[in-house]
Formats: sequence, C-alpha cells, structure tokens
Amino acid sequence: MSSSPQDQVRRVETAFSRIVGHPPTGVWSAPGRVNLIGEHTDYNAGLCLPIALPHRTYAAAAGRDDGLLSVTSLAEGLGGSPTVVPVADISPENPGGWAGYVAGMVWALREQGYAVGGLDIVLTSSVPIGAGLSSSAALSCSVGAAVSGVYSLDLLDHEEARKVLVRAAIRAENDIVGAPTGGMDQTVALLAQERHALRLDFRSDEVTPVPLDLEAAGLALLVCDTRASHVLADGQYAERRATCERAASVLGVSSLREVLPDELPGSLARLDEVSARRVRHVVTENARVEACVEALVREDFGEVGELFVESHASLRDDYEVSCPELDAVVAEALAAGALGARMTGGGFGGSAIALLLRGLVDAATSAIEVRFEREGWRAPECFAVTPAGGAYRDL
Repeated sequence: MSSSPQDQVRRVETAFSRIVGHPPTGVWSAPGRVNLIGEHTDYNAGLCLPIALPHRTYAAAAGRDDGLLSVTSLAEGLGGSPTVVPVADISPENPGGWAGYVAGMVWALREQGYAVGGLDIVLTSSVPIGAGLSSSAALSCSVGAAVSGVYSLDLLDHEEARKVLVRAAIRAENDIVGAPTGGMDQTVALLAQERHALRLDFRSDEVTPVPLDLEAAGLALLVCDTRASHVLADGQYAERRATCERAASVLGVSSLREVLPDELPGSLARLDEVSARRVRHVVTENARVEACVEALVREDFGEVGELFVESHASLRDDYEVSCPELDAVVAEALAAGALGARMTGGGFGGSAIALLLRGLVDAATSAIEVRFEREGWRAPECFAVTPAGGAYRDL
C-alpha cells in the first residue's frame, strides 16, 4: 500500500510485458471506497454517502484474437499464473474464484451488446483485500475501464457512459460471482470526484457530489482495517437483504425507502422483532445520510461526527453487523478525541472510520493498536485518506 500510483503502473506494465510477451495497450485503474454514512441502504432503494479512496486496482490489458480471456494477478497468494477461459464460455462456474470478477465484467459487457473479444489482463492493487473497502468493485471496474479502452467502447467519456460500466459491474458480481451487491461500490469506483463525497440515491439513481475538503478543514478521515474476517458471500449479507425484502412486502411498499421516519412506530408494530430492528436501522440511516449532507454543506463537522456515532450504534444493535474489533476501534478513536467514528462497509469485520483533527491521527492510531495488542487480536492497519477520483486511464 505504500507504493505510489506511478510505481504501481510501472509494476503492472512491466509484469504484463514479461508475462504476455509484448507491452499492454494501456493501464487503467479504479479506486476502492469507504462509506461515510448510509450502510445497508443501497439495496433498499435508499441513500448513502461514500468517497473513493486513493488506493486503486490497476489493470494492464491488450486484446487477443483467439477469443480467450487470460487473467493474471500479481497479488500475494494468487500464484501469479494465468487463469484462461474462452470469453464465450464464461459462467458462474467458469472460471470461478476471484477471476470471476474479471470474467464477469467481460461477460456483462458482451451481454449488453458490446463487441468484446479476447483479452490479456494483468492486475495489481493497493486496495486492502477483505477490509470492507470494496476491493472487489475496484477490481471489476478497473477491468471494465480496461475493456472499454482496448475495444474502443468509450465508456469513460462521460457520466452516462460510465453508468453503463456501473450496471455491468453490478451484473457481473450478482450473476457471475454470486455475491449480491446493491451497487454503491461500483458507482463510487466509476463516478467519484476528488475532494467530494457522493450522495447516492438508489431510488432515483441520482448522484450528487458533496464538497468535502478535509485538508482545508484541518481534519483527517482515519480508516482502520481491523484485519478481522470480512466475507459478504457467506450468507449474512444475503440474509439481511432478504429480511428487508420480506419486511417491505409485509408493509405493502416496493422498498423500505418508502417508509418515512414519522411512520416508523406503526410500521414496526406490524413486523416480527428481528425484522423491526432491521427496518428501523434502514429508515433511520437514510435520515442520517440526509442530515450528514446538510451538515457537510454547513461545514458542521461536529454534527457529522455525532451522526457517525449514531450510525454505528444502529448497525451494532439493530442491524447486528458489527463485531468486537469494530466496536473497539470506535471506542478508542472517540476516547482519543475523534469527532465521530463508526464501522463502515458490510460489517462482520472489515474497517471502521474516525473523523478527527489531523493532529490527533497518531494518538488515535496508537490507542487503537495498543487496544488490539491487549486483546490479543491481529494488528490493525490504520491510514488517513482524502476523497479521490473514479476510474481513469493511467497509461
């Protein structure tokens, strides 16, 4: 993660030439993301407020004329040997595993009618894997950008074109990988802007940039990867999504977005206890997103911090997706003077964030590390971030 973007580009370009035998057509990249607030709302037609990370996945690519997709990852533990599959034979079972995100993107674009043939793709990444920072969307969207570039699809040229890649990436993850996703991660990876958060409305598909210049405000957003297990495909995410869908059906609405905060008491009374808690989180979380956007416009970072804390409590108690490591990061960051802190991402491990004065970053990081050592947990990885841009061509 310490390598500069230029180092990453050189690394993947050099590796491509060595593995494939000729230089790539280009190198494209897409960012991971961290969500400021609005968790488990995307698949409920709700609201969220993510930023793109400076950490990116890089895809070096070139076309090939034999109809084969050959994918190589430089990530540790993946062996570095190519995974090869005919593009016409891509399916949920073929090639399977992590390469399904890559193949799924090729499949989805072909399904949408784009003339995409064979490809050589070599990948490297600085996005932490398993940290809840959307390494999977960074992977699929960097590949989508590369496929667009190699086959001159022009899908990075403007927002509506980028939304084609967003839809393809969602379909790839849902239909080929088999991991249900609401679309927040893919949208950020392709539409994010530097020094802005994105207010995403998953009912209207509206994307609204919200200014967020942390440096000018003297603030930092500390991201802490707890290194605890984070697997969205293990059924927990799907179970909560299904619970929300059943609750919407009971309430006679197309999505939980239609349930307004002042309607909550009557709505919750019609649901079983677990469903009621899930619905309460979603409805109140949507309201917190709106309040957070308004606070950012006013540059009221104290209120933003309070909303972070409320969101974490709701995710911990009503949605039940936190864990001891995430709770510890939040507690230690707040004790160190953070304006606010919360878990981020799907939960069950992964990362937490803290909003704090820049001068408190080291103290908060040290307190978190000491707590983890005392508890006997794996050492966390903490780093400060600023809002970055979406996918683009690097070379």
